[in-house]
Amino acid sequence: MIPADFLPPALGPQRTFAFVAGVERYDISHRWNLRGPARDALRFAQWLTGPAQVPAGNLRLLLSPLDDPDALDWPDSPAMAALRTAYRPATEENVKAALLDELPQCDGDLLWIFWAGHGYLGPRQELMLPCADARPSQIRHLNLDSALRWWRTDLVKHRSFPLQAALVDSCRVDAPRDARWNFGSTDYGGGSSVPGRRQFRLYASREGEAAQNDAERGAGRFTEALLAELGTRSVRESVSGLPTAARSIHRTFQELRERGGGWQLPQFLVDRDWDACSFLDDDPATLAPHRAAARLDQPAWDGLGELFEGRELPRCAYEAYAWAFKAAGCTTPVGGGLPGDGLLEVVQDLDERQGGPGGMPLAVPFVRFLADRAAAGDAAGDAAWAGRLKEWVHTTRERLALPVLPPPPPPARTTVVHVGLEPPPDGGPGLRARMWLSGERTEQIWESAGAPLRLDAVREELLRQLALVGATPAGGGAAPRTRGGVDRIEFHVPYELLDTDFDQWPVPRGPAGRHRALGLLHQVVVRCPQERADTRAEWQTSWRWLCTRGGRHPEAVRVVQEAEVTDALGMELAERPAPACVLAHTTAAPHAGLLEAVLEGGVPVAVWRRGGGAPAAPLLDLLAPAGPDGRPDPGALDVLALPARVREVRRAAAGAAAGAARAVQQPSGEDQLVLLWDDPDDIPGFRSLA
Repeated sequence: MIPADFLPPALGPQRTFAFVAGVERYDISHRWNLRGPARDALRFAQWLTGPAQVPAGNLRLLLSPLDDPDALDWPDSPAMAALRTAYRPATEENVKAALLDELPQCDGDLLWIFWAGHGYLGPRQELMLPCADARPSQIRHLNLDSALRWWRTDLVKHRSFPLQAALVDSCRVDAPRDARWNFGSTDYGGGSSVPGRRQFRLYASREGEAAQNDAERGAGRFTEALLAELGTRSVRESVSGLPTAARSIHRTFQELRERGGGWQLPQFLVDRDWDACSFLDDDPATLAPHRAAARLDQPAWDGLGELFEGRELPRCAYEAYAWAFKAAGCTTPVGGGLPGDGLLEVVQDLDERQGGPGGMPLAVPFVRFLADRAAAGDAAGDAAWAGRLKEWVHTTRERLALPVLPPPPPPARTTVVHVGLEPPPDGGPGLRARMWLSGERTEQIWESAGAPLRLDAVREELLRQLALVGATPAGGGAAPRTRGGVDRIEFHVPYELLDTDFDQWPVPRGPAGRHRALGLLHQVVVRCPQERADTRAEWQTSWRWLCTRGGRHPEAVRVVQEAEVTDALGMELAERPAPACVLAHTTAAPHAGLLEAVLEGGVPVAVWRRGGGAPAAPLLDLLAPAGPDGRPDPGALDVLALPARVREVRRAAAGAAAGAARAVQQPSGEDQLVLLWDDPDDIPGFRSLA
């Protein structure tokens, strides 16, 4: 508790003012809307005007609720009735008017700032709180850090507001560096700093991480815990006890986490005490579980320098990065991808972050994951490197007295049937065919013999092999080849067959002679590794770049329009590892030049509509989640999940087509997607069939 003589003698309800905002509805997109912040703001205003007895005229209440404001649960009191008629929408103009024009002219001792809604971090880590009138062209917002700096200057009455408390129930995730996220540059300036003004900041989340909102109950977890601590306290009691309340909120979130009811720890951040010193250090016995993680020492860094010298990022680097947070007991940063292009850069980022409650440096589980995958052959390296990594983990844990680490998860295994097709050596009609099964192991399961086959014969053989995979032999003999059936079918084909409708091959299914398209039952992709001999280096580099960024990156996907398909497109795509995926928003058939450019550019993934023609809907609309402006965001598209995503689109299109048939309408054609999926690390035993 802060001593009573620390507080201004006249501090009380009449000399307490507040700025309270809750934003649920945003103009930028309905996808931004969320339920809860307006109710949280009302409840904080109720505490101010109730137990704290602050006059309603001392509050500036800004609300932008999802529903009719009159439908909110307004408390039944004279003060809240006055606020019900005086509140304003939470637009940027109203925010600046209340916080930077009206309140600074008041004569008070204490200013409360409460905000509930979305929150993003800018390039300089300033907290940007979008206003209700945020639009794609300009995300209007409150720059809280700039506003708080402004409030410490002589632009506020010289002897007013020596105490200022900012309580923010929002995420603090990095704003994507994308042209459509136009926050602009907002700085409110300020005069000269006034000594003696003290600010207390209490955030619901840590830098780079998200806060939790219970949409069903319409309440933020942080606000719930905060109001429970404030209870029936008066103004003076709440101010002097705010640091203690913050500690208690820490413990509340820790208990919630241990019960499996929450995940915010250790994202929760309390900044400073009223005396500008960290109050998390004054009670080590109580607060040890919530301290920042231990850092690597010099011997650990020396060892990593030797281990990582000359090593490229392995394919599993992003998986290792994400698992490090989970193993340490905290949440992976919201933005996907790695923070650097080298192993030491990634470890440096991990070492600078706060870890979980057990004090585990995040770099240690990262290296442990790499060691396990290297030993299993799934990371760049060999058994000797895996052993050195494990030895580093062991000695570092012993030297720093770190807790035990759980074992990393095994690599995810996908059961795939590969169908290799090649023209016969004499150039005649038909195809040579070969099939492999890969999953827990890789084996050839069939090869054509004799005369070349027609595609319908290949289809019949594929259906026979699919029936055999996973089937238990009669008489209880050997175990089935795979458990759970086939996930994906990959057709390795010559360039001329890339646009073939393999995904539409009919498969017998169920009673009464019913058939289903192959692409509805399995993930179906086409591949063309034979055409990549001249661009193998670019192909492999692009794929590895994609994997080390977890499949998501603002530059991972490029949408190619009709006018961009030129003779120079292939060379342009080959210049850099990105993009790793091309979405063809073209109407011409692929032989018009698009696929030639994709293969020449070493791009491993591409999606187009079979046969060209006017699209029913842009591919980006079908495949990518929406961004902040409500439009599909290429940077949020998980390229590594495209085989599963394309199958989802095909299934949705099949359902829509069935409904359209009943309504005597034409199908949308969205089931005509073709996915080129060339993983250079997964070409089992491919060789010429000639």
